[in-house]
Amino acid sequence: MKLTPRQQEILDFIKSTLEVLGAPPTRMEISSAFGFASPNAAEDHLKALAKKGAIVLEPGSARGIRLVEQLGLPLIGSVAAGSPILAVENVQGRYAFDASMFSPKADFLLKVRGTSMIDIGMFDGDLLAVHKTNQARDGQIVVARIDEEVTVKRLQHRDGFIELIAENPEFQPIIVNPGEVEFAIEGIAVGLIRGAVSKLS
Repeated sequence: MKLTPRQQEILDFIKSTLEVLGAPPTRMEISSAFGFASPNAAEDHLKALAKKGAIVLEPGSARGIRLVEQLGLPLIGSVAAGSPILAVENVQGRYAFDASMFSPKADFLLKVRGTSMIDIGMFDGDLLAVHKTNQARDGQIVVARIDEEVTVKRLQHRDGFIELIAENPEFQPIIVNPGEVEFAIEGIAVGLIRGAVSKLS
């Protein structure tokens, strides 16, 4: 489900507090940060986030907030127009993988579609482990967004344009002219998963 702007702000605040303090914020800390009149308003927002599947609330604890993304790697489905690739509405489920088993660590999974990368052993239906970054070197396998389409290809910068190269001679390279289309690198491939996997949600 899509989050409201305020819900996204609160979710980002929870994430940043976890990174800085190593623990989620209390309702009082959320209320103070956003100028709510009472912790009850924070509680209402937290319940809405829990209902939309962004967090899990653990009763009986002042800091009983757990990010769903801590429960495994998210599988990204179709990407909603204009939304960040890891937005809640793009997540189809979560799988039981330790992100640190990949180097650099994986941030999300993407299901391989089609046969454009079969020459490097990437088959339709495989799960690609992706490290989220907007920086990539020539020759790396990237997850790229062109307008609202997401594709997996090998990156190559040319003089004045970018070439996204398939690993299958039946597919022509994709030529990207910056300025003519919206182009962004969403991440780099760090691993491939095939076969039975445990889905958490």
